[in-house]
Amino acid sequence: MKYWLDLLYLIGVGIDGYSSLSVGSIEILNKCDIIYIDSFTGLLSDDFVKKIQILVNKTNKTYIENDDKIRPAKRWFVEDGREILKNSMEKITCILIYGDPLIATTYAEILVRAKKQSVPYKVIHASSGISSLIGESGLHYYKFGKMVTMMSDSMSSITVYNALYNNMCLGLHTLILTEYNNDKRNTDFIFDNDPFFLSPKKVFELLLDRENELKLLNLTKDSFAIVASQIGTDNSKIICGKINSLLNYQFDYGFSSIIIPGRLHFTEIDCLENLTIILDSPIDNSLTVNTLSKRMLEKYLPNAKKALINLITLIKNKENIIEKEYSIIVENAENYLIDAENFDRQGQYELAILSIGYAEGLIDSIRYQKGMNPW
Repeated sequence: MKYWLDLLYLIGVGIDGYSSLSVGSIEILNKCDIIYIDSFTGLLSDDFVKKIQILVNKTNKTYIENDDKIRPAKRWFVEDGREILKNSMEKITCILIYGDPLIATTYAEILVRAKKQSVPYKVIHASSGISSLIGESGLHYYKFGKMVTMMSDSMSSITVYNALYNNMCLGLHTLILTEYNNDKRNTDFIFDNDPFFLSPKKVFELLLDRENELKLLNLTKDSFAIVASQIGTDNSKIICGKINSLLNYQFDYGFSSIIIPGRLHFTEIDCLENLTIILDSPIDNSLTVNTLSKRMLEKYLPNAKKALINLITLIKNKENIIEKEYSIIVENAENYLIDAENFDRQGQYELAILSIGYAEGLIDSIRYQKGMNPW
């Protein structure tokens, strides 16, 4: 297939820099008139840019200063998109993007605009850091809930905390991406100051701050977490343990993502214990989450048990025996409350509440018939 018949290419670089570029991608780059280098969805190093310059200019020089063929693409530039689409109408244009191109919704929007303007396009997919770090952790991909990003602005931690709570209520794992800011570079490519990466320790500190305010997750320094650091590089590490242990761990500089696991399958635990750097034994974080159903259960189960005891006292005859016509109803109410306690121990809180509801219905049936109030 002659890819260069299209005019706009979104090329996924993958997670291992220049060496992860496909043969097809290199063929396209050699045909392009303009090559944009994404500088906001992930870090494409100066070394990567130099290798692209050498490739497309067919030179042995380390790099070419002021090379108009290769251009940086910052967030605002891509989100605006007008210059990219304008050039694509006249020249073969591509954007090199860390990971897989369409993980970032910004590029899906670029394709929509290209379609509306009749600009031919093609997407060259590549490995994604997101799927890669989940895979390397050994956790089951289908057990992840909503993914969120933690920014250095403390207000973003509210959104992250709420997503984490909703996922945890379902026993799901939460992937927390962290802020990366490449705009602190002094120049477009060759730079003196490193880009900004939000540290795992800051993520934990922000989450614990929110827990102190909201008190829904029962998140503590004893909660279990996973840090995936620099996945796809030679310094790739996955470290897991209690938050307290991770706060004291010396992480390398660079990209890191956090996973707060929910309910763990025994095969996931086996993977964590054998495939990662494990500081503490894995635990089920979902057991401590203060769900709405759990809060309801803590309130209604004691009340229903107390009401049943009061009811039994009220309907006993002079011989201190429950009248026969009510004994079956009382027995069923007792059984439903026993079921509720069993479901509570199993963590099946919704079923426990349902059982309490049946018990309350039976208690109230006698209450209204006899005109007495055991509550």
